[in-house]
Amino acid sequence: MKALVLNDKGLWDTMTVEEIETPTPGKGEVLVNIHAAGLNPVDYKTATNGNPNWTYPHVLGLDGAGIIEQVGEDVTEWNPGDRVVYHGDLTKKGTFAEYAITSAHTISALPDSIPFEDAAAIPTAGYTAYQALFRKLHIHKGQKILIHAGAGGVGGFAIQMAKYMGLTVITTASKHNHNFVKQLGADYAIDYKEEDFVERVLEITNGIGVNAVLDAVSGDNATKSLDTLTFNGQIAYIAGAPDFTQGVSFARPLSFHQIALGGVHQSSNTAEQADLAAMGDEMINLLLGGYVDPLIHQIVSLEDVPQALVELSERHVTGKIVAKVKE
Repeated sequence: MKALVLNDKGLWDTMTVEEIETPTPGKGEVLVNIHAAGLNPVDYKTATNGNPNWTYPHVLGLDGAGIIEQVGEDVTEWNPGDRVVYHGDLTKKGTFAEYAITSAHTISALPDSIPFEDAAAIPTAGYTAYQALFRKLHIHKGQKILIHAGAGGVGGFAIQMAKYMGLTVITTASKHNHNFVKQLGADYAIDYKEEDFVERVLEITNGIGVNAVLDAVSGDNATKSLDTLTFNGQIAYIAGAPDFTQGVSFARPLSFHQIALGGVHQSSNTAEQADLAAMGDEMINLLLGGYVDPLIHQIVSLEDVPQALVELSERHVTGKIVAKVKE
C-alpha cells in the first residue's frame, strides 16, 4: 500500500509517499480503506520527539474516514463495505496511508450523505471539544463560556456546539478572524493581542464572570483564565494545567478538568474507549442536522501533507486541513 512515511523522529516535514506492507487486523480490530485523513497539531508535535512505541518507518495520522476492508477475529458488529470514521491510537501506525487498522469498538458509522473529507475533519478536534463540553463541563442553556483560540479546530467546534446548546459564547481570536468566529456563533470576540481578555470578560459579564472556560492554549493561559470564572466555575484544559492554587477560595470554589482524548487508547477501560464511538455518533448527528460545520480550510493530497503540517505548526491555518487519500 502507499503511505506517507516518517523515517525517524523530527523528520515529519520531509516525509515522502512510499510503498509499505498492508497491515492485517487482529482480534477486535478492523482494516479500513482510508479515503480521507484529518491533520492535527498533535501529528507534528508527537513526530518531533517520536514515541517509544513506534518502529520506523512510522505512519502518522489520527483521524480517518473510509470503508472497512476486512474485519478481525471476534468482530461481529461491522462488515466489509461499511463506511466509518474514527479517532486512532497515536502509539500505532496511522491514517496517512491507503489502509489503517483500528479497534472495532471505537469507530462510528458514516452515512452515505456525509463526504469522507467532512467526516475526517472531525475526530481529534471535534471529539475533544465534545468531551470537554458535555463529558466534563456539562454545559447547559443560559450559561456563559469563554472558549480560547476560537478560530482553531477545537475552539471552532466548541463554539458551534456551545451556541447550539444556548450558551453565551465569548472567544479569543486574532482580529482578522473575528468575522469567522462570529459566523460560527460567538457572541463576543476578544483580540487577545490587543486586549486583556480577563478585563474584557468581566466587562461583558458585569463583573460576575463566566461559568466555564475551555483552554487549548497553554498552562499559563489557563492559569490567567481562572480570574474569569464565577462562583462554582469550571475550566477544561488541553494544552497544560493551570496553577491550581491561583484564584481558588471558599468564596469562589472552582472545578478543574483535564482533557486527554487520545490517552484512552492506552487505558484498559474499554467502556471509556467505546465512548469515542459514542461521541462520534453524536458529532455525526450534529453534522447531519446542520448544527456543526466541519470547518474545512483546505483539502490536500497525501504528498502535500508535510507542507500542510508546516503551515499548521506556524499557526497560519483557520479551521481544519484534510488529506484526500483515495480519489
